[in-house]
Amino acid sequence: MRHNYKGRKLGTSPSHTKAMKRSLTAALLYNDRIKTIESRAKEIRPEVDRIITWAKKGDVHSRRLAIARLGGGEDNKEIVREIFEKVEQGMFADRDGGYTRIMKLGPRKGDGAPMVIMELCTEPVKKKAKKTAEPKKAAKKVEEPEVVEEEAEEIIDVEAEAVEEVEEAAEVVEEATEEVAEAAEEAEEATEEAAE
Repeated sequence: MRHNYKGRKLGTSPSHTKAMKRSLTAALLYNDRIKTIESRAKEIRPEVDRIITWAKKGDVHSRRLAIARLGGGEDNKEIVREIFEKVEQGMFADRDGGYTRIMKLGPRKGDGAPMVIMELCTEPVKKKAKKTAEPKKAAKKVEEPEVVEEEAEEIIDVEAEAVEEVEEAAEVVEEATEEVAEAAEEAEEATEEAAE
């Protein structure tokens, strides 16, 4: 049983999975963009968000937590220092989350694994425009009278053609019924003559 093991296994042992997540997180924070498998990218997204949130706090305790999350070491301390400096300069000031973006690339040629590019969202957030209180009727498109008249004339023409076709079909049906009635009379006369 996998007691207290959170997240995806990623096809490796727990220690290997942990090391891979640390490595990918450090690579993303260092390069701002990485190319990896979709499941790995989704798995490291919360790690990256957590480190950037700590960087927004900016205190010593948060810095130590970030270094510990990346696994210590001089390289990782340098990466944490850089990300804390970027955040201090206002890199993610207007974002309250969602610091990463995942763009799908399609399947990998060898084994068909879904590949993605994961990158940090560095551009500022655009505020949504406030809706103005316009009446809904004014927002509807008003067609020109000439266009409406042309469409009405076309509809009338189509209806007139349909009526003519129906009348012609009715005439054909009447002729056919008359022919059937005549044939029936002839058949009766023939049966009467045969009976005599």
